[in-house]
Amino acid sequence: MPLLNKKKNNSNFLIPLIVSSVETIKKLIMKKIGLLLLGMVFMINGVCQEPDVEISNTQKQKSIEDTINVIKVVVGRDRVIVESDSEVVRIHVGNREIIIIDTLEGKVPKIEIEKTVEKEESWQEDNYNSFEARERRRRHFKGHWAGVEIGLNNYLTSDNKISLPAGIDYMTLHTGKSLNFNCNFTQLSIGLARHIGFVTGLGINWNNYVFDGNNNILKAENGIIEILEPGDLLKKSKFTTVYLDLPVLLEFQIPTDHQRLNISAGPVGEVKLLSHTKMVFENKDKVKSNDDLSLNMLRLGATARIGYENFTIYGTYYFTPLFKAGKSPGNVELFPFEIGLAFTVD
Repeated sequence: MPLLNKKKNNSNFLIPLIVSSVETIKKLIMKKIGLLLLGMVFMINGVCQEPDVEISNTQKQKSIEDTINVIKVVVGRDRVIVESDSEVVRIHVGNREIIIIDTLEGKVPKIEIEKTVEKEESWQEDNYNSFEARERRRRHFKGHWAGVEIGLNNYLTSDNKISLPAGIDYMTLHTGKSLNFNCNFTQLSIGLARHIGFVTGLGINWNNYVFDGNNNILKAENGIIEILEPGDLLKKSKFTTVYLDLPVLLEFQIPTDHQRLNISAGPVGEVKLLSHTKMVFENKDKVKSNDDLSLNMLRLGATARIGYENFTIYGTYYFTPLFKAGKSPGNVELFPFEIGLAFTVD
């Protein structure tokens, strides 16, 4: 009987011990599972927050390094890193580091959040200087050419004077009515960097030269431009030229807050499309003549432009005289220029 009682007492002692051990093991397992799930949540959130980041083939692969004591998981270009050993789990997401410490004192793990500024700045610098990033910035360059322009036009003598000699004072223009209108209908931007590049395209250039006196001009039999005096009183008298423009501009863009100041300059080549003269009399009669007026078929100029976003001030001067050599009025060469405002379309 004493022996049976002893066995019974031992059985009563072992059962609680086994139950306690199982509970302890169960808690440890649940704690490890919880830490692992928490790390996976942060890792998934970090990946989802960076959907637009371009990474190379080596960066797309996930590298898992297993050692005896440390597990390290790297996703992307070091954007998400999970490191774990028996006591500490470190999760790097962007420029933040989350540290989870499994302490013996507390029932729940200790969580710390730190900022890793140097690493994020280093990644940004590498990404900024990468070939892919430079190509992306170059492709995003957009110049300022396509759009509409309106301004004033006139011409200068070879000694850069706007006043004309007495012998050809009939060529004097009404400055306020001599208008220039341009329609730049196509554009090509070739970026050298995000805010520097070449701009070219095509445009149509209208020049209306309105005479200040009661006269017009005509081409004589020898091709020389001479005065035309209609006799009756004129209400309006002008001659018009239309050219096709082809510019090659170098443009610099200076960011200011969320806007850009743009400065560009370069040569402009033009081909004459048509020309004509027109007279409107006081009695509302009209006389129009389509004539080439001995104008140069090709001309070369230089333009400079400065603007803020889509509004631009432009100026163009042509090195080629308006009329062919030896055909200009009084044998005085006249060099056209234009000044005006433009509204461009990106």
